[in-house]
Amino acid sequence: MRDSAAVRLSAQIWQQRLSALEAATPPVAPPLGNWPGIQRRLFPDERQRTDAAAAAGSTGSAGSIGSAGSRQAHGGWWRWLVPGGARGAAAVSGWAVVGALAGALACVAVLRSSPTWMESIQADQATPASYVGLLHDAQGQPTLVASSRRHGRLMTLRLLQPLALPEGQVARLWALPDHGAPFLLATLPAKDTAQAPMADTSEKLFKSVRRLAVTIEPAATAPGAPLTPFVWEGDCVKVW
Repeated sequence: MRDSAAVRLSAQIWQQRLSALEAATPPVAPPLGNWPGIQRRLFPDERQRTDAAAAAGSTGSAGSIGSAGSRQAHGGWWRWLVPGGARGAAAVSGWAVVGALAGALACVAVLRSSPTWMESIQADQATPASYVGLLHDAQGQPTLVASSRRHGRLMTLRLLQPLALPEGQVARLWALPDHGAPFLLATLPAKDTAQAPMADTSEKLFKSVRRLAVTIEPAATAPGAPLTPFVWEGDCVKVW
């Protein structure tokens, strides 16, 4: 996270989404038996190797030690997440641990599914302060990265998958402010990357905007307000 703006952005997005679950759910300590099942689903190959090693160890002179080690590997692999071992784990909200795992897995899935997105905003400590939006389709696949320098008047639009438009239709990108009506930001390119001028600086336009969305509309219509349902939506965050 120190070195990659892309990872910071992904972590911020999933923190926002999962924090609502954490706030609305009373803390409940999960039964410890849940975790071996989660381990089997997430790491089936590792579980098979552990079972085989445990079976081999139980036949030798160190069988009791191998059995204890196997039980620790099966039931306690997740305890490294929590200070204080088993006693600390029992005091942690089950949703907090599950949320951390879900967020980590989701970040990995997004980063792996779209290496072009990583390339488009990956940077080191010299990354300029920017507003960045990552939009998804109805299936949750990343579709568009929209970014603008903090005080800039240009928006960079990078499509992460081709945009098939019916004849006479265009795709329009809208900002969804916390208060007030959506307003138009740009018309999307059909493919690759493009830059679009904005009506004002990004600092003024995005100061109360945390969501972006895309519609597909007739090109001949005046873009005063969205005319069709949103086909893509996503978060808009500050990266600085």
